[in-house]
Amino acid sequence: MAEVLQVEKRDLLGSANSRRLRNSGRVPAVLYGHKQDTEHLAISQADAESIVRHHAKIVELQGAVTETALVSSLQWDPLGIEILHVDLQRVDLSEKVEVKVPIRFRGEPVGARHGGIVVENVHEVEIRCSAVTIPEYVVLTVLDVDAGENRSAGDITLPEGVELLTPVETVVYTIEIPKGAKDAGTGEEGEAGE
Repeated sequence: MAEVLQVEKRDLLGSANSRRLRNSGRVPAVLYGHKQDTEHLAISQADAESIVRHHAKIVELQGAVTETALVSSLQWDPLGIEILHVDLQRVDLSEKVEVKVPIRFRGEPVGARHGGIVVENVHEVEIRCSAVTIPEYVVLTVLDVDAGENRSAGDITLPEGVELLTPVETVVYTIEIPKGAKDAGTGEEGEAGE
C-alpha cells in the first residue's frame, strides 16, 4: 500500500522561502512529469521522515493535489540528517518506471569462513517494472562465494516482472584473498627456491 502524504501548494519560491518553510516544520517538494505543469508543494517533516522510514517508492498525494507519484529523489543536508527537498514524479500505476533499489546479501559466504575479506562493491541496482510492483529490495545469495570469487548483477534474484537495467557484468560482491595470505605463500616459495 502506498504511503499517503498531505500536501499544500507553495507560491513563494527561492532558498530563503524554502528555509522559512523548513523552520516551520515542512519540507519543500516539487511534482513533475506526464507533460503537465510542475507543482511546487510542501509536505510535513513527519511525512518526509515516514517516506524514508518505510522506504516508500510510490506515494499518494492528498490535499492541494491528488496524484499518485514516485519518490524520485530526496535532498539531504550536508550531514545527512535533515531532508531539505523531495522530488516527486507523476506516475500512472500501469506504466513501467525505472528506479534504483537496494541489494540484500543473503547467507554467510564460504570464502569469509576461510579467511577471505567480504567487499560489497555495489549496494543498489537499477531496475524497470510497473509502478505497483517496485520491490523494496532485491536479493543476492552469497553462500557459495569462495575467496577470490565474485558475483555480478546478473546473479541477483529478481521478482517476476522486474527487468534489470544495471549491466549484468557489474561486479556487486567480492571475496578478496587477504594480502598477507598471498605474500606468505610467495615468500615461502621464494625461500625454497634459494
